[in-house]
Amino acid sequence: MAKGRYGRLQVKKWSTLTLVWSMLLMLSVVILMLLAFGIVSLPIIDDDSPPQDLSSLRRMIIERGEGLGDRGEQWTEVLAWEPRAFIYHNFLSREECEYLISLAKPHMKKSTVVDSTTGKSKDSRVRTSSGMFLRRGQDKIIRDIEKRIADFSFIPAEHGEGVQVLHYEVGQKYEPHFDYFLDEFNTKNGGQRIATVLMYLSDVEEGGETLFPAATKNFSSVPWWNELSECAKEGLSVKPKMGDALLFWSMRPDATLDPLSLHVAL
Repeated sequence: MAKGRYGRLQVKKWSTLTLVWSMLLMLSVVILMLLAFGIVSLPIIDDDSPPQDLSSLRRMIIERGEGLGDRGEQWTEVLAWEPRAFIYHNFLSREECEYLISLAKPHMKKSTVVDSTTGKSKDSRVRTSSGMFLRRGQDKIIRDIEKRIADFSFIPAEHGEGVQVLHYEVGQKYEPHFDYFLDEFNTKNGGQRIATVLMYLSDVEEGGETLFPAATKNFSSVPWWNELSECAKEGLSVKPKMGDALLFWSMRPDATLDPLSLHVAL
């Protein structure tokens, strides 16, 4: 009886091992098939990159993120350190720009500003554009864009406001202003605004720049200086280009408000 029992255990042991090896073999075959079809891929390490440089891997991950349309080559550029401002070229594809415009166009209304006393919205001559807010995470394309904004700014998507789409006709503007709150109502209700991402949805023939009049930098050092309108040359300016995104910080790293983030929509 003892021998018979031992024999059954031996058979059971070999059966288990056979099952495990069969599963590993099947898993290997599946992985090889996914690699062959390009559904997954292994990270490629550049020999020229420093051993601890993760920027190339992070960029590879971002470029493989989901989105609408082809964004082409993407790269970031430091615009200024006072205020902290950075440009992400080809942040949106043409299709994504057109999609945002199509969502917003039927719902555009006169833009308002925040009353620093009551915290409520009010009409003002300093802001003459039209605009509307999209619901946060309202569809997959918006969620993809919000995720991209979070990756760019290192601020979780759930800490952001809904995307606001703005439209400026010829001659419309938003005079010098800060994006951070100066009223107690908004600061307590939703928290202070610490950063802004502006995404340019169209090209323009002339004007439409974002101007930082208080920035501490040689204004003429930007490569697009000769393409700027005359009023844009009064400070550090960004010329709109479809798909580009401008990230600037309204607060310094020590969490104090940055008055150098004063900006103008020309």
